[in-house]
Amino acid sequence: MSQRSVTILGSTGSIGTQAIQVVQAHPERFRVRALSAGGSDVGLLARQAVELEVEQVAVARDDEDTVRQLHDALVETARAAGRTAYRPEVVVGPEAAEQLAGNGADVVLNGITGSIGLRPTLTALAAGSTLALANKESLIVGGPIVHAAAKPGQIVPVDSEHSAIAQCLRGGRAEEVRRLVLTASGGPFRGRTREELARVTPADALRHPNFAMGLVITTNSATLVNKGLEVIEAHLLFDVPFDRIDVVVHPQQQIHSMVEFHDGSTLAQMGPPRMLVPIGLGLSWPDRLEDVDVPCDWSTASTWEFHPLDHETFPAVRLAERVGREGGTFPAVYNAANEEAVAAFHDGRIGFLDIVGVVEQVVDEHASGAGNSVRGSSVELTVEHVLAADAWARTTAAARIRATSETGQEALR
Repeated sequence: MSQRSVTILGSTGSIGTQAIQVVQAHPERFRVRALSAGGSDVGLLARQAVELEVEQVAVARDDEDTVRQLHDALVETARAAGRTAYRPEVVVGPEAAEQLAGNGADVVLNGITGSIGLRPTLTALAAGSTLALANKESLIVGGPIVHAAAKPGQIVPVDSEHSAIAQCLRGGRAEEVRRLVLTASGGPFRGRTREELARVTPADALRHPNFAMGLVITTNSATLVNKGLEVIEAHLLFDVPFDRIDVVVHPQQQIHSMVEFHDGSTLAQMGPPRMLVPIGLGLSWPDRLEDVDVPCDWSTASTWEFHPLDHETFPAVRLAERVGREGGTFPAVYNAANEEAVAAFHDGRIGFLDIVGVVEQVVDEHASGAGNSVRGSSVELTVEHVLAADAWARTTAAARIRATSETGQEALR
């Protein structure tokens, strides 16, 4: 098999570092051409660049200190590795990831967190690259735009749940599918009441039982906003209506998701609660790489549990289904308001339950016509619509957060 060229966006994050682990274990299959990161860890970015000898390195931050630190780190790391002649092209600024996404690599892995991944997603598709998509937000907020830009089979999901579904769908035709079943760990607060959740701290929310992820995604897993986003993503990726997509709580996370067929059979994809296999498949699809991870150990006794999702305690999934059905700019508003609320929670300005509360308030206001809302196919959705809705949602969420914070402080007096 021929070697594939790869560009990794978000290389210093959880997805990016694991992708590099997969690439380095299979050097005959992959050559990394470019790496991009936000700029919070230029030392790690420089080490990655030198080890892989990439052609391009990019950081979103363009302040003088970050750029100087990156250049210095590249020179020092290359010297220490005995590669003094190594000088990659360095790209800086908010559009740096977008520039790298369009470099024509065989595969672009979008591991950026947040809706800022939309433009790089569209650029990679326009360049004809296979898009290994871990940045679910770009598909969710720009659904019809991304769909229109993608050729059949050009997007390969990297989320473990959607990778699992894609694998299971190999076992049947689309018209044979009855429903998709997304599994959820339940996060660190499975089984708690809303009264107990009111006392949750930011440190509590970051103690995910199975995965090590960034602040936003880990918090989203605790609120189940992440699962709500994944329901929308499943709808968009596999063209299955929301009433045929279910969520089941599976604490062990050994089954990553399932597909139920109309004859009564269900196919499940199983594996350790890690991201290596989905990332490996994202890079090599439709082929499988050898020895990416260890399989389940069937020689050891184990018990796997399944529980219905408590929608009353965790309303984020139902809210996501609502905005997914509305379509248009509503998913962008849901996502942007959540990002603002998560930041406010970790800053101590609102409580844990207020995160989804703020999101719902902003969605309700958008539904009343505020923020130039676009519903479904009422108007052809554009990137400008999405970005305007994103900006409006952030401003509106900030106002709701201030009001919530002030109310809380008043209650403490």
